[in-house]
Order: sequence, then C-alpha cells, then structure tokens
Amino acid sequence: MHAMRWMGRCSWAKALCVATLTFFCTPSEPMAEPFGPPEGPVVLTVRGETAATPGGVDVQLDLEALRSVGVKTMETGTIWTEGTSTFEGVELSSLMQKLGAHGSHLRLIALNEYAVEIPMTEAVEGGPLLAYRMNGIDLSPRDKGPLWMVYPYDTNPDYKNEVSYSRSIWQLTTIEVLP
Repeated sequence: MHAMRWMGRCSWAKALCVATLTFFCTPSEPMAEPFGPPEGPVVLTVRGETAATPGGVDVQLDLEALRSVGVKTMETGTIWTEGTSTFEGVELSSLMQKLGAHGSHLRLIALNEYAVEIPMTEAVEGGPLLAYRMNGIDLSPRDKGPLWMVYPYDTNPDYKNEVSYSRSIWQLTTIEVLP
C-alpha cells in the first residue's frame, strides 16, 4: 500500500515536471528558420531583436543565404545612376520576416561606418530592396556594394523624397534591429 502511494506521487511529480517544461520551453511565437553557417564571403551581418539572434548572437549571411529568402527584381531610376536600372536582391520586409525581427527601428551600417536609422514600418512588401546586383552585375564596394538599399522610386512616388534618398544606403554590411 505504501508503495502504491509513492508511485502515485511519482506519477503526479512526473506530470508536473512535464507540464512545467512544456510551458517554459515552448516558444510563444514561431522561431525564424535559422540560416546555416555562411559558405561564401559574408555580405551582411544582422544583430539585435530577432528570433534568429537569441542571446545576442549575430547572424552572418552570404549571398546564397540572402537568395534563399527570395530573389526579387526591381526596375527603377535613381538620382545616382543614369536612366532605369534593373536591381536584383532581397526585399527588406522578407528578410526581416524570415529573421523574426520584432524591433521598432533598424540601423543600417555601411563599410565606412556611415549609418542610417529607419522605422521598422519601412520594411513592407513592395518597399526597399537590398540589392546585390545591378544590370546583371554583382555590386562590389566600388559600385555601391556589397548591398545597396534601393527604393522603388519610379513605381511609388511616395519614395521620391529626400528622406527616402537619405535612407538609400550603399556599401551596406550590417543591420541592427533595435527595440
């Protein structure tokens, strides 16, 4: 009889343990699908408030990792180029969604440490593109690469303004997701 009481208590204790572990170890929101380690040169480092960067770990992305998010093309003119150019890259909104970004602002930092801050609300479908190619040629640091944030200036006149032009950072290498 004494053994039966002890076994009953153990079953209850096991159930409590399982319930506690399930409650505390189950994420409250889905985790972003992680990127594997970069196999090629790192073109973008993301840090900050994302599901993919727990504990302050940076996510380092090569071109293949960026392409895995979904390649988009955009035809637009810019104030820095002549005529219309075709840009290929990843929409900022798609990258932020894949990373599970949940901050209020983004700080984008260039090779020369130039930085711009934009509200997270700027990361919308059909919005800015993190371009790595222009007119079929990979962007190098000499031609505004490795990444250039380009807005759809020609298809959305709301982006034809000084604010959007000032946020069109080139030689982009780091994005910080801010609270």
